[in-house]
Order: sequence, then C-alpha cells, then structure tokens
Amino acid sequence: MKSSFWKAGHTPTLLSAFLYFDLSFMVWVLLGPLAVQMATDLQLSPSQKGLMVATPVLAGALLRIVMGVLVDQIKPKMAGLIGQIIVILSLTLAWLHGIETFQQSLMLGLGLGFAGAAFAVALPLASRWYPPEHQGTALGIAGAGNSGTVFAALFAPSLAVAYGWNNVFGLALIPLGFALAVYMIFAKDSPDTPPAKSLSQYAAILKDKDAWWFMFFYSVTFGGFVGLASSLTIYFNDLYSLGAVKAGYCTAAAVFAGSLVRPIGGMIADRIGGIRTLLVMYSLAAVLLLVMSFGQPTYQLALAIIIPTMAILGMGNGAVFQLVPQRFRKEIGVMTGLVGMAGGVGGFYLAASLGYFKQSTGSYQIGLMIFAGLAVFATIGLMGVKTRWRTTWGSAAVTAAKV
Repeated sequence: MKSSFWKAGHTPTLLSAFLYFDLSFMVWVLLGPLAVQMATDLQLSPSQKGLMVATPVLAGALLRIVMGVLVDQIKPKMAGLIGQIIVILSLTLAWLHGIETFQQSLMLGLGLGFAGAAFAVALPLASRWYPPEHQGTALGIAGAGNSGTVFAALFAPSLAVAYGWNNVFGLALIPLGFALAVYMIFAKDSPDTPPAKSLSQYAAILKDKDAWWFMFFYSVTFGGFVGLASSLTIYFNDLYSLGAVKAGYCTAAAVFAGSLVRPIGGMIADRIGGIRTLLVMYSLAAVLLLVMSFGQPTYQLALAIIIPTMAILGMGNGAVFQLVPQRFRKEIGVMTGLVGMAGGVGGFYLAASLGYFKQSTGSYQIGLMIFAGLAVFATIGLMGVKTRWRTTWGSAAVTAAKV
C-alpha cells in the first residue's frame, strides 16, 4: 500500500502543496495567539476579540470560492502564487504601518483570509496527481498543512513578548518567502486537469443535495477545529488566567493533536469507509464538546478534554475528504472551494459566537453546547444519506474505494 502510494503520484508537488498550505495556515490564524496582547493594547471587548480572530476565518472561507474558481480557470499553481503574494503584501503593510485600531486589525484579517483560502489550491494541486484508491492518503498528507496553526500558537505569543506583537507580522515573512520559493520551483500542475468550468456549472453543483451535505459535514469538523484553534488562547487566558505565552502553549498542544491526525482520518476512511469513520467521529465530538461546555476546574483537566476533541475533529476532516473526490471527481476544484468555504463559515460562527456569549452571558457554555448540537445533527444527517450513498456512487460496481 505505502510503496504503491509513493509511486502513484508526484511527490514534489504533494510536499510543496503541504508546505504552502502549512505556512499559509500558520499566518491565517496568527491573530488568535496574538489576541491577548493585541486586545490589551487596542482595548478590545470580549465580542471585539471574538470578531477580530473570527474575521480571517470568514474571509478565508469566502475566498476559498474565489480561489476554487481561479484553480479551474488558470490552474492550481498560478492561483497559489497569486494568493501567496497577496498574503505577503498584507503582512508587510501591517508590519511597516502598524495596527493601531480595531478596524485596522479587521483589515489585516481580510488580507490573511487569502492564506486560509490556500486550502482550495493545495488540495486540488495534490489530488489531481493521485488515483481514487489513494485520495484519502494524498489529501490527508496535503491537508496536514492544518499543522501550521500549531506554529502560530507555539511561537507567536513568545515572539510578541520578545519583539512586540507588531514585529511578529514582519518575522512571519521569512518562512512565507521560503515556502513561496519551494512552491515556485517544485510544484507542478497535473496533466490530468479537467477543463475549466463556467459559472453556470458552479450553480449546477449547488443544485445537488450531496454538495450541501458535504458542506454541512465539513462546517462541523473543520469549523470546530479552526474555530477552537483561533479562540483557545483567549479561552485559556480568560478562564484559567494563563499568560499569553502559556495559553499559546496549551493551544499549540490542542491544535497539534487535531492537525497530526488528519492523515490518519483519511487512512482510516480508506480502510473502513468515510461514512463509518464519520459516524464515530461526530458522536464522540458531540459528547466531548458537551463536557467541555461545563468548564473544567483546572487548565490541565480542560486540556484533557480539549486535546481529544481537536483530535476527533481533525480525523473527521480527513474522512470528509476521503468521500468528496469520489462523489465529485470531475468537480473537485469547485467542491474543494465550496466545502472549504463551509468549513471556514463554521469556524467563523464558532469563534464569533464564543466571544458573543462570553460578553452577553459571562460564559462560553451556550456557544459550545450549540456546536455540540450541530455534531449530533451531522450524525443524524449521515445516518439519513448513508444507504443512498452506498448504493449509488459508492457501490462496489462504481468504485474500488470504500465509502
């Protein structure tokens, strides 16, 4: 299985896609780990803090559609170059000019949205090189770029203490420049590229109810992952009075768990089928989010709940993308954009709602309970579609892959 996988596709492109995705995700969630220090200097309220960390998530979500269209029209490699240059310019401007108001932090958040949209480029860039039976593994490896969120949580708060949070924007340009160089040299577009789609074809995909199910399923797994990744530094600082650096380390541990296991989720789904994998993941996520909503007395106990929660959501991300290319092989560019957008919208909702409920009720509980309810609804939805999926596009007569 392993040796056949490495012979099946184009490894330099797969690894370039991973690095581009990884460092893009690092800067996409950068405002989360810096939020404690930025909120103090800019005098932000809990809901403003929530909105500041949620804005790049929403911008990234919506831009995934734009990037998905660009991938189809000008091919993934060129679309990725454009996205990387916009992110580098946004950070350069923020670093040289400085962020002095809440509004300016939101403007930077919009620019960083292009980093979040890297998802809609990196996945088709890698996916198009690999046959159906290796999609879960290939997209799991490319998608493990989620781990970039770990670097932000791990290094940004301590760099901010040492050099000032504004200089962190300048320091981030160093790894981004390296990733851009690697990408330009090693990434290649697959010769197996489907023809570009017209806007009417995009609209046609939205008439397919399966597209909406995939969008919803990913809004829960990825939305939960990125919403928490953006909010946990604030959460640990708020509930357990941890300093920005220690809160960042706790966040990094949780995010690392969620990123590391994404390829494992894809591999498990390749072995036992994406539907069976997701049914287990959603059920566990619902229980863990409910427990988390009651708040734990110490941050160590909180981590004991949050780390498995992030791991389950991370594996769910891999499992969703084992199914998507099988159902929408020819429309993988636009579906990656649509499904990725839905994931980002889920993350925006979670991060913004946590800030809102904290300000209005003094607690994060309602926000977390509502999201646990969404995981329950995803389980029920999956039970409803599984028979139809397994007897139509997922039947053994149609595909060698397990559904």
